[in-house]
Amino acid sequence: MPFAEPPRQPQMAGPTDSDGWVTIPAMTAAAARFGARLSVADGETRLTYAELVDAARAFGAALVASGVQAGDRVAIWCFNSARWIVAALGIWEAGATVVPINTRFKAREAGDILARSHARLLVTVTTFLDVDYLALLDGSGIDLPDLETVVVAHGAGPAPAVDWLEFISRADTPGRREELRRRATAVRPDDPSDILFTSGTTGIPKGVVQTHSRTLSVSTDWLQMAQLGPDDRYLMVNPYFHMFGLKAGILASVGSGATMFPQAVFDVRHVLATVEKAAITVLPGAPTIYQSILDCPDRDRYNLASLRLAVTGAADIPVELIRRIRAELPFRAVIAGYGLTEAGTATATSADDDPETVARTVGRARPSFELRIVDGAGRDVPPAQPGEVLLKGASVMSHYLDDPSATAEVLSPDGWLRTGDIGAVDDRGNLRIVGRAKDMFIVGGFNAYPAEIENFLLEHPDIEQAAVIGVPDARLGEVGMAFVVARRGSSPSAETIIEWARARMANYKVPRSVEFVEDLPYNATGKVVKDVLRAGASGHQHERGQS
Repeated sequence: MPFAEPPRQPQMAGPTDSDGWVTIPAMTAAAARFGARLSVADGETRLTYAELVDAARAFGAALVASGVQAGDRVAIWCFNSARWIVAALGIWEAGATVVPINTRFKAREAGDILARSHARLLVTVTTFLDVDYLALLDGSGIDLPDLETVVVAHGAGPAPAVDWLEFISRADTPGRREELRRRATAVRPDDPSDILFTSGTTGIPKGVVQTHSRTLSVSTDWLQMAQLGPDDRYLMVNPYFHMFGLKAGILASVGSGATMFPQAVFDVRHVLATVEKAAITVLPGAPTIYQSILDCPDRDRYNLASLRLAVTGAADIPVELIRRIRAELPFRAVIAGYGLTEAGTATATSADDDPETVARTVGRARPSFELRIVDGAGRDVPPAQPGEVLLKGASVMSHYLDDPSATAEVLSPDGWLRTGDIGAVDDRGNLRIVGRAKDMFIVGGFNAYPAEIENFLLEHPDIEQAAVIGVPDARLGEVGMAFVVARRGSSPSAETIIEWARARMANYKVPRSVEFVEDLPYNATGKVVKDVLRAGASGHQHERGQS
């Protein structure tokens, strides 16, 4: 199925390093130089870089034998694993487009993505957290006329689904590997490489179409920022269906020769044991990952001395968390960054920034990015004033899949992306994200930004996590409501938190009610799903306090 014609954008140069990569197959071919170095360690599976390249090309040749054409879409609905990596690289070798699917999605959500992307082939699993994805699809009731082949990477599926090894055997069909070499060579920088669907926390997920040059811009910039190299051993908790796991994870590692350790699920003791056993050096993750490590009661049993780099990002990182990471864990560098599916990693702090800068800001624009903060009329706002974050750079998306009107809403003819995030830039050029435009609420005529309020609340010694939403109010229009996870061993009251907040922030920012919850609803990429909080705001019976 051909792509809808995207709005014409200025052609951006692809990333260039000493190898001159402008396509992912070119990067994969260059990775063969790492030869006998370990590329992937996944349980009993160990692949050198030479073996990884061979495996990817075998998968690509099997795609060719199965009728997948250059430009077709191939979906992967699978947990982090060596086979995920092999499949993705093989899809690109065949000139096709990778369509990752969130492992948390249910049948209708996954079926919708398969239908909208017109995926010809699906790589999936039948055994993950007691869920059989094939059975889910069969019961979804969604018609998938374009889906011709299903490959089961882990588990077993009924016919006509094809077992992984059986599928790979198709690569031996005469002439398929020669055709694969022709296709890999024929890939161009502006050909589509991947369609990542947004998280869908605000509605129907949009398909973000990226090209080889734009995707490589994300991965090559990240490996330079992280100083990733062949001696690094990268523990991959971030899911591969997400921009970070795919581009700052798989592709950054392939480009640098780092060893990948995919993690299907996060289990803190398994992670700590892997760090010790494998001498892990790079461990990115959401703030909750580091909080779990710090709070693990037997953390001191594990030797974590090999850790050198932590990379995180959120609008609401407690300063105390960054201080604890630096004081209690052996990371030599702790970096915070800001990125989104539509653009990749746009800003980041540096290793020598102080804890307040790392926690309260997301750093400066990366070398390939321009950054603007604008008001509702599109005018640049004065320094330190909040406004919408606009980005322009080599990795900004091509367009939304089959949605020219949505594309035109966020992407200007000259390449500026409206992020929908509200931010402010300080006098050192550091960007501070204060919220989403959609999350902002107006209290008696004053704009209130949830992320800013959450940052204040996280300074409270008894608060572990906090999320703020706006709720209707008869007098003020809207007021803040805070959902709070208390620190272990503490029992603050709603009234004392509200009183504490009144002493530290403007009255209109102070939450009018506080609700204690055991956990916040996070999606698989570590973001709080505020639609869940809004839906349940009137239904919970936890303690509340009114201001």
